[in-house]
Amino acid sequence: QVQLVESGGGLVQPGGSLRLSCLASGFLFSNYAMRWYRQAPGKERELVAHSSPTGGTNYASSIEGRFTISRDNTKNTVYLQMNSLKPEDTAVYYCNAPLIGVRSYWGQGTQVTVSS
Repeated sequence: QVQLVESGGGLVQPGGSLRLSCLASGFLFSNYAMRWYRQAPGKERELVAHSSPTGGTNYASSIEGRFTISRDNTKNTVYLQMNSLKPEDTAVYYCNAPLIGVRSYWGQGTQVTVSS
């Protein structure tokens, strides 16, 4: 079965960095797009970054230039490198496989808190 397991969240000061990881299993990772979403308290879940199986990437305008999505197909892992973090980046971050077969899959989420 498809599983997505995030790690790497935590508490960081403004201006700091974190790298999130999402370990995928149960499908041929290299063939599928992967995404990172986030959901802040009281807000809707929003798409942060997208990685296509051919290596293309797309980003939300709110984080472009600060965050980088990457993938290691040998490790079945997608990463989100987050630099120059701001308090408004505080959210639960979710790994997503948008379409495997007929459905989308989600990880359990990892909390990122940016605060001094």
